[in-house]
Amino acid sequence: MYEALNQWDFVVAAYAVGIAGTLGMVAWAWWDMRRAEAIRDKVKRK
Repeated sequence: MYEALNQWDFVVAAYAVGIAGTLGMVAWAWWDMRRAEAIRDKVKRK
């Protein structure tokens, strides 16, 4: 009987974490830019 770890599970998990992290940071940056633009527009109107 031969037992070995399947490295592809870890490779897939690493890609999933990387993609999820990248998408999360893009969403966070987009949200923060929209907030900053709204603040800028509010200050310009004063």
